[in-house]
Amino acid sequence: MRMTPQRQLVLDALLELGHATPEQVCAHVQRTTPTVNITTVYRTLELLESLSVVRHTHLGHGAPKYSVHEHEHVHLVCHRCGRVDEADLGLMSDLCGTLREQHGFALDASHLALSGTCADCLRGARRRGADEETP
Repeated sequence: MRMTPQRQLVLDALLELGHATPEQVCAHVQRTTPTVNITTVYRTLELLESLSVVRHTHLGHGAPKYSVHEHEHVHLVCHRCGRVDEADLGLMSDLCGTLREQHGFALDASHLALSGTCADCLRGARRRGADEETP
């Protein structure tokens, strides 16, 4: 496939942004090239994903987030504050092995978001609980 200027702009935006929704990519591209529209961004992201250059992940509600293919890790999404942390893919190796052995299923953990509560929110909940116990 030919690398058009628009495709390069979308890819460069993802490289700079890390994770981004199509709307965020479009806004980033339009800073330098205002003629690129959201339809072009969506089509380009679909094409780049079909070529395994980028991938998308759903990090909760809302639009998927895209990233370059080499950007592989597990996403840890706090359902309280919305913070997204990244964890090394190696954390999933035991689960991947278990799923393969017991179910014959090969998990693509690099395309995974885990929902839970981040350390800051847990600390805040503990503090509030301690404050409530104080007369």
